[in-house]
Amino acid sequence: MRVAEASDFAAVARLQSDVVRWLATRGLDQWQSVESNDRQTPERMQKRIADAIGRGECFVLTDDSRIVATVIIDELADPEFWQDEDDPGDALYVHRMIVSRNYAGRGIGENLVDFALRLARKRGKKWLRLDAWRTNPALHEYYRQLGFDHVRTVSLPHRGSGALFQRHAGDSG
Repeated sequence: MRVAEASDFAAVARLQSDVVRWLATRGLDQWQSVESNDRQTPERMQKRIADAIGRGECFVLTDDSRIVATVIIDELADPEFWQDEDDPGDALYVHRMIVSRNYAGRGIGENLVDFALRLARKRGKKWLRLDAWRTNPALHEYYRQLGFDHVRTVSLPHRGSGALFQRHAGDSG
């Protein structure tokens, strides 16, 4: 696991677009445009990746030199989801956790979460949080299996995401 570099941008963007296509074959619209929302356009998603790489918040896992997984970990609490009473400053936030389909089922997602938990503890944060696509219950169950608790679901017409999960950063395994 390492911090992504500018030269990793194309591989990270390709990994994300591959997963978006795979999700679509399963009938899921995750990370695709929501009507009246331009947050999920390919251009905006690529800009988010580039910005996260530039800030040192995008991490990649490699097998030899091939990027097989990526995750963005930052302190940016989405204000549409995380409110003042959630103490948003006391958490790290996981975004765009993606594992190549060729490496699925090998525990890589769990390793990414463990890495994020260690980073949260190192930074003195109490929580590791994420928001998941509301219409992907299998993903919600996956996060529960990784030790996350469902906090609430926020339904906004312009957002596809909104199922909020958190895990205490002191929890291991």
